[in-house]
Amino acid sequence: MKVEVVLSEADIAEEFVEAVEARDLPEKFFFWFPRAAAEWSALIGDVELYGGLNETWKELRAEAPALARHFGGRIPVISFGAGDGSRDRLLMNALKDAGAECLYFPVDASQCMLEMACAGAEDDDFEAVGIKGDISSPVHLIYAADAAEPPRLFIISGNTMGSFDPLAEIRYIAQCMKPEDRLIVDGEIFDEAKSRLRRENPAARKFVGALLAGVGIEKDDGEIRFNQKRDERHEGLHLFTRSFRAGRDLSATVAGQEIPLERGELIGMNFQYVYAPEAFRWLVAEHGGLEILKEYRSPDGRFLTAVCKK
Repeated sequence: MKVEVVLSEADIAEEFVEAVEARDLPEKFFFWFPRAAAEWSALIGDVELYGGLNETWKELRAEAPALARHFGGRIPVISFGAGDGSRDRLLMNALKDAGAECLYFPVDASQCMLEMACAGAEDDDFEAVGIKGDISSPVHLIYAADAAEPPRLFIISGNTMGSFDPLAEIRYIAQCMKPEDRLIVDGEIFDEAKSRLRRENPAARKFVGALLAGVGIEKDDGEIRFNQKRDERHEGLHLFTRSFRAGRDLSATVAGQEIPLERGELIGMNFQYVYAPEAFRWLVAEHGGLEILKEYRSPDGRFLTAVCKK
């Protein structure tokens, strides 16, 4: 198993200490601990939460013959925020069946996730090189994109783009692309009645709690809170934020350091954007400057997936 390191464990540990001290934990830390990575793998297998998106990826397999022809039979697949790579492999296996050779480059900040993605790919007989990097960094994105020559197939799935500032992230990704490249990107569609309830799902809470448990904070030490707001930069951008409120005086153990938290203190946790369908199309096409070649609405209506070119 080969992994190229752009974001070292020492770097992420130092950033994690600073984040806890600042009471603000961005997305990349939520998959760092093995327990959190395991909970995430279980979460994406939850039919209620991600079954619709997984069905979309099964539909995408029908695109494999056309993609194989476009790429000339040799396809570098670069997956930003790959997680365990399970959806990537659905498509890569279909591409292999269509006669294409896939070279797989999963990109993630989590060593655990990269090992899962690479091991899964190797089990399916794909050559894989993991890239340990922070996909919110334009420099890291360019490094990952340069792992292979164009044309390349880029993937950012599971509403991963919505876990960062999507207006910045889509432009960073577009800057990595050449006209012959293709991008598969999805977004979660806002539902007034269901979007918040999905985040309060017990499985989702268990995943969020796994990060806190990694620093010695258990569920009885406080509560996880959710908040919903609109991003006024464009109509149809909805933002869900999460925070932990300490129910008593306690301390977090981070990289061997004890960081005290007073009762009532808040730690901001990762957030997620969800979109009106028109806002997602605007984000990708008008703001990101990409052409949507084809789109798929998941059977449960929760996700919109677009196949794009520059």
